[in-house]
Amino acid sequence: MTMARLAAKTAFVTGGARGIGRAVVEKFVTEGATVLFVDADADAGRDAERDLAERTIKAMFRRVDVTIEDEVQQAIEQFVADRGSLDILVNNAGINAYFDAATMTETDWDRVFAVDLKGAWLCAKHALRAMTRARCGSIVNIASIHARLTVAGMFPYAAAKSGLVGMTRSLALDYGPHGIRVNAILPGFTRTRLVQEWLSRQADPAAAERAVLEVHPMHRIAEPMEIANIVAFVASDDASAMTGASVSADCGLGVRYAS
Repeated sequence: MTMARLAAKTAFVTGGARGIGRAVVEKFVTEGATVLFVDADADAGRDAERDLAERTIKAMFRRVDVTIEDEVQQAIEQFVADRGSLDILVNNAGINAYFDAATMTETDWDRVFAVDLKGAWLCAKHALRAMTRARCGSIVNIASIHARLTVAGMFPYAAAKSGLVGMTRSLALDYGPHGIRVNAILPGFTRTRLVQEWLSRQADPAAAERAVLEVHPMHRIAEPMEIANIVAFVASDDASAMTGASVSADCGLGVRYAS
């Protein structure tokens, strides 16, 4: 019998109440990991925890705002104290952005970067302390295809996700000598609340979705579990030689527009 890929691993997943984050939680538990997932939406987090439990998928939820360092630090340190280690961090929490650069306020800018970039750094900061002591660990940052190409009307989302990829490279370089791997996954269109939110903003959402599917070489977009499958591999020891990488998972959209 093959051992589960993440057996005996401990994992901390942000933005785990919905979409890709929730799929990652489910995948990790079924692969043998002990998972604490956090989300700023307490109701959605508790609903996810209960729904997963009803399917015999046991994961722990804690309400955490990743933009507040004290909350991040307390959650990670308590998890490490309870479980003895932190093997995997998945930085998935994020928000969309729909601003004009000339009219966007400083408050709006700070909010986008607080969630999409600062939050990932704060989680990495406190996870790295435990991982450095253990001289092993794996961090997976959920960036976006927007780090390489983007669409109009979503400023400054691409800047934040590009920053997350840059942070991935820096952390991989700085912490590789400590046995810690850091990689980024770049999902394209994925069947999540955020993508539905973007479609709903279009003049004709149904026509917009048809146009999106048409430009994908596979003529479809990804499901959250397809992204979670990739995250589980990259996080696991099966990817032990991989660090500093940015892996696209976009049903081929990026190759159509590659320069």
